[in-house]
Amino acid sequence: MNSPKEVANNYVGIGRGKAQLPISKMIVLGILAGMFIALAAVGANTASCTITNASVAKLASACVFPCGLAMVLVAGSELFTGNTLMIIPLMEKEISFGAMLKNWLFVYIGNLIGSLLIVAIACYGTQWNLFGGALAVTTMKVAATKVGYSFGAAVALGTGCNFLVCIAVWISFAAKTVVGKVVGLYMPIMLFVLSGFEHSVANMYYVPAGVVAAGIEKYAALGVEAGVNVDVLTWGNFFLHNLLPVTIGNIIGGSILVGLFYWFCYVKGNKAA
Repeated sequence: MNSPKEVANNYVGIGRGKAQLPISKMIVLGILAGMFIALAAVGANTASCTITNASVAKLASACVFPCGLAMVLVAGSELFTGNTLMIIPLMEKEISFGAMLKNWLFVYIGNLIGSLLIVAIACYGTQWNLFGGALAVTTMKVAATKVGYSFGAAVALGTGCNFLVCIAVWISFAAKTVVGKVVGLYMPIMLFVLSGFEHSVANMYYVPAGVVAAGIEKYAALGVEAGVNVDVLTWGNFFLHNLLPVTIGNIIGGSILVGLFYWFCYVKGNKAA
């Protein structure tokens, strides 16, 4: 395996390559990553929707969700949350601040497009009908929870999430085989889902799916019957009460707590040496 120092130094070149991608490829690769993460969210909701014990349901979701990052890293795509590690080549002056922000912006847009494509597929494919509509209820319940946090809580949950996501990415870069990458990333991703932390790209599926489901009369009726407050499921609440603060937290967790910390420990001063 690659040592932490080797991973840190290797990422300087990886991040430089990300910054040099044409905008069109950033968007398309971002769409693919958004689809991968959204499909993991679909699977996580599906696995848990008929489990009445809340902690067991969360565990079932957590066991399924790592499939998303496995597809991102092995199949090849661009994920905003992982790309917060581009702070490493930035600190080494291998890329500019503008180049990093450009990558983040267009990958983020691509992630959102890909996630919304999966929302459309799940909706028009009537996937939410599974188990007598239980999946639709879970989809709305999860979304309602996510828009119910205070701004500060959502930032904190986003920070914890992307600390673990970037650690998962870091571990996968340490591995030299596909099996090693998948096994290595599995535990941190499982842990973030089990802990209830918030991932901006995953929420690009989770919350819009709930908003769309709540706009369909038969699903909304099932949600109300199950005690879901469908009135909070709006696009405004998605962007202002979840996506914005969670994204801020994800940047803090990935760029500072992983990227800057590991840059300081393993990369800073290498050139001078």
